[in-house]
Amino acid sequence: MEHKITVPLRQHPEKLQARLAEIPVDPGVYLMRDRHDGILYVGKSKCLRQRVRSYFRPKAEHSPRIAAMVELVEDIEFIATDTEAEALALEDNLIKKHQPYYNVLLKDDKQYPYVCITWSETYPRIFMTRRRRQGEARDRYYGPYVDAGALRRTLAILKRVFPLRQRPRPLYKDRPCLNYHIGLCPGVCQGLISAEDYRQTVRRIAAIFQGRTQEPIAEMEREMAIASENLAFEKAALLRDRIATLQRLGADRKVSLPDDTVARDAIALAADEERACIQLFQIRAGKLVGRLAFTAPGGSEPGALLQRVLEAHYQTCEPRKSPTKSIPNTPSPKPKSWRPGSNKNGAAKLGSPPPSANKKRN
Repeated sequence: MEHKITVPLRQHPEKLQARLAEIPVDPGVYLMRDRHDGILYVGKSKCLRQRVRSYFRPKAEHSPRIAAMVELVEDIEFIATDTEAEALALEDNLIKKHQPYYNVLLKDDKQYPYVCITWSETYPRIFMTRRRRQGEARDRYYGPYVDAGALRRTLAILKRVFPLRQRPRPLYKDRPCLNYHIGLCPGVCQGLISAEDYRQTVRRIAAIFQGRTQEPIAEMEREMAIASENLAFEKAALLRDRIATLQRLGADRKVSLPDDTVARDAIALAADEERACIQLFQIRAGKLVGRLAFTAPGGSEPGALLQRVLEAHYQTCEPRKSPTKSIPNTPSPKPKSWRPGSNKNGAAKLGSPPPSANKKRN
């Protein structure tokens, strides 16, 4: 049997130029393939032709990893998309599916839990889950959270502070169950609370998971003052106890910041020849509400590695939870491609750590 001899595109200039001419100037995803049709690398760009061409320029400066990949490329496949955002989502899915050897593959060790609030339902449910379902756009996921045990304890505390529906279906047809009588449920199954009043309670819980604990506390303090003026001392005492519980809940998560009205993500990266580690600290309203950890093989260019982390993380962020400022300790080569521009405060600003932090790191 006669075997077809192929050569890398780098060694076949005419074939390379012909292939580059076929690639459009649209946004999209490109796949570098080897002689066995295996996928070496997956990338995305807002201008496919310009980006792919940059790999094969004679004086192009690549990292050792990318330089080795370019020498093996024998074919280039592309998928054009309508927007850069679509290209980002497609690139992430293809990398997770094929795990190309020359891509930076992030590992977060496990599937971190989220808190889901089913706003699509008349009486929303609140529960912990490790899977983000894309079925209903109105549902919201908060997290992810590293410490599942702490998240369970937080949910248990909030369900004691705020009466919530406890069962998916009524236990009795004509009367509420014991949870209603001990103050753990507002009697959803018997229609003893309106949908709007119930959703107001859920909105307070959502604010807490966004790090805005002071907002429901301020509302409850006003309600407590009104109850005292109306001589409803039992209700005022109940609100006082709930406020104290919420204040204790966030007391150990305070972070000293000059402006606690700004949502921040602080990102630290450390790497050597064998491995790289990235820590992302989520700070909302002056409180540390989450910490995520990613690992990747060593030898990658730090800026490109940070770029990959930011793209993968912010792609799954809800607009309301996206930070208005991100503070990495390593410059990102293309900050505009990952910033969460859908957030109501506009695109996130890329900040820098204070000089004292740089001195400590060095």
